[in-house]
Amino acid sequence: MAYVYALIHILVFPGLLFLVAFGLFAEWVDRKMYARFQNRMGPPWFQPLADILKLFGKESIVPEEVEPRMFRLLPMFALAATLTAFIYIPVWGTKALFSFNGDVIVVLYLLTIPTLTFFLAGWYSLCPFSLLGATRTLTQLFAYEVPLFVSILSSAFLADTWSLSEIATFYSKHPGYWLFNLIGFFIGVFSLLGKLEKAPFDIPEAETEIVAGSFTEYSGNLFALFRLAISVETIVGASLLAAVFLPFGLTLGPVPGFIFYLAKVLFVVVLLSLSHAIFARIRIDQMVSLCWKCVAPLGFVQLVLNMIIKGTLLS
Repeated sequence: MAYVYALIHILVFPGLLFLVAFGLFAEWVDRKMYARFQNRMGPPWFQPLADILKLFGKESIVPEEVEPRMFRLLPMFALAATLTAFIYIPVWGTKALFSFNGDVIVVLYLLTIPTLTFFLAGWYSLCPFSLLGATRTLTQLFAYEVPLFVSILSSAFLADTWSLSEIATFYSKHPGYWLFNLIGFFIGVFSLLGKLEKAPFDIPEAETEIVAGSFTEYSGNLFALFRLAISVETIVGASLLAAVFLPFGLTLGPVPGFIFYLAKVLFVVVLLSLSHAIFARIRIDQMVSLCWKCVAPLGFVQLVLNMIIKGTLLS
């Protein structure tokens, strides 16, 4: 019976079906907020679902020059990695579905895989636009990944654990300590913009320059899987930031805790939409320079600050 419950958790809630539904809803919130910030109406609530169903109903065209097996497998790897990362993140309490000491490293690793699949998708497409988008994707990865890792691990260092469940438990027991990680939270939001390739970091798929970047040659259900992977990655990334930096409502019980979880994730989504609406796309060299000259040093400032706090308040 335990295996049945585990399978339900993985496939239904809080696994595959929940993540896909919540991911599409978050995409609608993002598009709706972005439209309202520009004084437009925005799409109806069912538009993301309609887009995905339309793509699944279309033919997937595989170019003759590409290696077809790799071309088809990459979208599946992207979606599988994001789904797997979610099972280690606390949702309605301080305990994740599966947890162990070191799962924070595993989650960060799994969230890197979709970006690598985007790069490989463009590289194996053998299209000039795809190759350029793939190069930009990998260049961005080296820019934002270090600040993201430092900000998340700084919070873990203060909690003295590498488990997301234990991090959530620590900050639930020390309610005011989350304020020490505010710098890390904004670095996390900044890095998540780069990971999701949203403006001002939508450089790899700049439609006015390189069509759709790495996804130029993708169509039909293969492109739909990539779209779903990005929607799910939005939820998983926002959930990670909520668990590490916004430890509110985790000890109130399953129902209130789950409501707090939804509110925190949507709060992060709104921040992403606001940033998307405010900032214009920048060049890839500007993005790399900004990350290494400003954001990464701020991440190390957060790490040093947490080391001082740990040495004084928790000694």
